[in-house]
Amino acid sequence: MVQSSPATQPPLRIGTRRSVLAVVQAEGIRDSLQKIAPDRSFEIEALHTLGDKDKSTALYDFGAKSLWTSELEEKLTSGQLDVIVHCLKDMPTTLPDSCDLAAIPLRDDPRDALVVKAGLPFTSLKTLPQGAVVGTSSVRRSAQLRRLYPHLRFANLRGNVDTRLAKVDDPGSQYTCMIMSAAGLERVGLKYRINQYLGSKDGGILHAVGQGALGLEIRKGDTSTIELLNQLADQKSTLACLAERALMRTLEGGCSVPIGVETEWVDQSSNHLRMSAMVVSLDGSQSVQDVIDRTVYTVDEVTALGHELAERLKAKGAEAILSEINVTRPSKD
Repeated sequence: MVQSSPATQPPLRIGTRRSVLAVVQAEGIRDSLQKIAPDRSFEIEALHTLGDKDKSTALYDFGAKSLWTSELEEKLTSGQLDVIVHCLKDMPTTLPDSCDLAAIPLRDDPRDALVVKAGLPFTSLKTLPQGAVVGTSSVRRSAQLRRLYPHLRFANLRGNVDTRLAKVDDPGSQYTCMIMSAAGLERVGLKYRINQYLGSKDGGILHAVGQGALGLEIRKGDTSTIELLNQLADQKSTLACLAERALMRTLEGGCSVPIGVETEWVDQSSNHLRMSAMVVSLDGSQSVQDVIDRTVYTVDEVTALGHELAERLKAKGAEAILSEINVTRPSKD
């Protein structure tokens, strides 16, 4: 059988959401692939997903996580796209039978970040005054922050990065500040707006599963695309993120429940992974937390690690907290 040359191959079609951040991320992957396969052509198709179309409903009220992914996955499965570039934190931990997570490139900063309204003097969460309004659509962020800073108030804030920033900076808006991923701000050139990074060692909160990483999703069995994308994969980022996803899968949580996690390679020259996780009630009054250290080399080992940590959290009461959240979640028509 005659193999087609790169020049005669059809363009690799890259799907993404239509937000500025999502397109920037897809362009970065395209540029990396172009270096690997300089004779191949690549096309980006940006699509408005349900989560982009409905900017007013709180993420908590959506319930399911597929609001960012399902329309893109339909095009992938039907052959209209070859790969989807996702923020890994937006990908459900269980994918459709027709799809696979092909590669996780080098992860950017996974922490959350504080951005204060332009002109205000506050530089950290600790300096925010009584009743300051924090803009966020994430119950993980608000639950952890309620636990640590009970004097703060929280208001839903959704939209792309520029939209959220404009709402916060509006002198007439209620927002004192907002919280979003540090990586998202850095990727669109807004690192200078970060007032404080919020990891466990500084702001005190754990980030979302997969935050700071991209996930490249393909049709199951598309071996030629897998071979190409595997050249972008980063081993340590992949192992850490798959451990986090195994934790969430075991806890049966989504982006709309307050599960925080943090993974750290204790010694970069070894494969010693430290993983911390926390589940917090919506009002911040109840929480369970644990940490596990393990030397890991394989996907099976990190999957077992994430599962074990989740079971430890369940034994401490995480299941009861998550069950209560699901019972009280507003129903949607």
